[in-house]
Amino acid sequence: MNMYATLILALALSMDAFAASICKGAALHRPHFREAIRTGLIFGLAEACTPLIGWSLGLYASQYIIEWDHWVAFTLLFILGCRMITESFKTKQEKKCESPCRHNSIVLITTAIATSLDAMAIGIGLAFLEVNIVHTAMAIGMMTMIMATLGMLIGRYIGPRLGKRAELIGGLILIAIGFNILFEHLELFMYAK
Repeated sequence: MNMYATLILALALSMDAFAASICKGAALHRPHFREAIRTGLIFGLAEACTPLIGWSLGLYASQYIIEWDHWVAFTLLFILGCRMITESFKTKQEKKCESPCRHNSIVLITTAIATSLDAMAIGIGLAFLEVNIVHTAMAIGMMTMIMATLGMLIGRYIGPRLGKRAELIGGLILIAIGFNILFEHLELFMYAK
């Protein structure tokens, strides 16, 4: 996976955290920059660690399904993308922002873990591809930190409306990356014959 694909993947995976931090920023009464940085760091760390965990699990399983790796990566990205798109269409009652208060660390960590589970699944898929998982995880973590921090800062102005669009865009990007992986592999496979 090249640098551009890695950055696009990182951006797509950061959209959940971006949407959640917009919601949190909208829920807080004028969040300070310090609170935004704190939120970004927590989300970024969680998002950087989970692909490493998934990659480790994927390496263990790779010996069993190496011939199907492109289909596994495609399927995981497609399912996660569809989940994000579905989440973007939920109503406000189905997907509530928290009431205004200062978010404690437990709330932020729980939210960060919940939004980073897709990165773990991506890590499983990445185990079947030739990628530098440390660089990829760092890119995902840094992008998520930046996006979550920005989400907190602009959340009070934009609110949940863009948060829903951010999830939609992130889901579409994940699906596009899945198709790209599938087409790259099938094209290489076709030329090998």
